[in-house]
Amino acid sequence: MKMMRRPIPTLTLPLKGREHVMNEMIEKIFWLGHSSIRIEGEQIIYIDPWKVTGEPKADLILVSHGHHDHFSLKDIGKLRKEKTIVVGPPDCTAQIKGNVRTMRPGDTITFGDIIIEAVPSYTPQKPFHPQANQWLGFILDLDGTRIYYAGDTDFIPEMKDIKADIVILPVGGTYTMSAEEAARAVELIQPQLAIPIHCGDIVGAMDDARRFKKLAKVPVEIKPVTK
Repeated sequence: MKMMRRPIPTLTLPLKGREHVMNEMIEKIFWLGHSSIRIEGEQIIYIDPWKVTGEPKADLILVSHGHHDHFSLKDIGKLRKEKTIVVGPPDCTAQIKGNVRTMRPGDTITFGDIIIEAVPSYTPQKPFHPQANQWLGFILDLDGTRIYYAGDTDFIPEMKDIKADIVILPVGGTYTMSAEEAARAVELIQPQLAIPIHCGDIVGAMDDARRFKKLAKVPVEIKPVTK
């Protein structure tokens, strides 16, 4: 795994066969509840695993920030195998032994053929996720499809620089964006598809996901919770 800084590229998803490629990628993304995501391909990737039960072992685990419902040492332990790499911000990786990588906003790493960019994730109007913490959202480039996992964030100015085909956004409000704010983010980023998360557990209800689907000006996939 290499670390580097690089400019954010333009979208690389080909025009021909776009719908087929998108459908294939959607089938590889699993919502595990709250903000936990698994992406299956040649590598098994988890983002913010929490309360996992019986899921396949991870090749790569991404942690967005240090709150217990996103950074769970117990769940990371369940998913790790000998060569699993764990990636996260400094306050998280400092607590993990073994094969870890620290990222800050603006950093990029490669994991085989996967390119991972760390982007800002914070709540400027709320005290829960200060920008100074350098907590993360992630953009994953998988076979030319760019997936943006926003982390716990509000609608922030840095989103104007996000280029993504699929966006995975919090919609539950209180600690993060509301459905209305997430719809504004979608309008700014202009992805091909949006997936709502951070609802249905702790804060936010599935009605928030459904309201987001009505408001968003792109197709929205409300994924069933996989357990």
